[in-house]
Amino acid sequence: MASSDETHELSVEGTGPLARAWHDLVATARRTASEGLVVGTSGNVSVRCGELILVTPSGVPYEKLGPDDTVAVDLDGHQVLGELKPTSELPLHLAVHRATTATAVVHTHAVHATAVSLLVPELPAVHYMAGALGGQVRVAPYALYGSDELAANMLTALTDRQGCLLQNHGTVTYGSSLDQAYDRTAQLEWMCRLWLTASAVPGRTPSLLSPEQLAAATEKLRGYGQNS
Repeated sequence: MASSDETHELSVEGTGPLARAWHDLVATARRTASEGLVVGTSGNVSVRCGELILVTPSGVPYEKLGPDDTVAVDLDGHQVLGELKPTSELPLHLAVHRATTATAVVHTHAVHATAVSLLVPELPAVHYMAGALGGQVRVAPYALYGSDELAANMLTALTDRQGCLLQNHGTVTYGSSLDQAYDRTAQLEWMCRLWLTASAVPGRTPSLLSPEQLAAATEKLRGYGQNS
């Protein structure tokens, strides 16, 4: 825990970078709930601000979060700001921040994505937007929530990807911003819903993109959007 002097220096009052990062994190967490990607206090969000990782606290409804509830840790997982306990999935978030270029990580229990994680080792290539996550989305083998084993399984599934499914658990995506990480989560849930819907039609088998088609879409999506 940070000393009183250190905590004062890390104040989230006003409009500084830390205050903006916490505000955006809370807004993203609330969005996961309002758009049906989590239920209750499930799921969690993190965002990097300098050398600190801001994370949602454990077991607190998102609508109740305010500036006084800010929780931040360093990359070693030591809590340096806040009195509330960090999310139980802190090892998962830290693993992504340490191993990738992530600025933000979103973890949800989205129902269609979680359903797909029960059925297949990777999401079938039903849509080219899989390219926005780096290619065909893998499923990380099940491990106890909050464990180092889960974090390790997730990192393997994330190799050359920006998102994956967690077996019998949910989703993880990351990005260079909270908006990008959230959008990738929403796209992943949509693709899972698409596959489940198409595969449920009796007597029909969904058509899938070939590896070459998906690779071409992945490459084209690298230049998608407005150039800054």
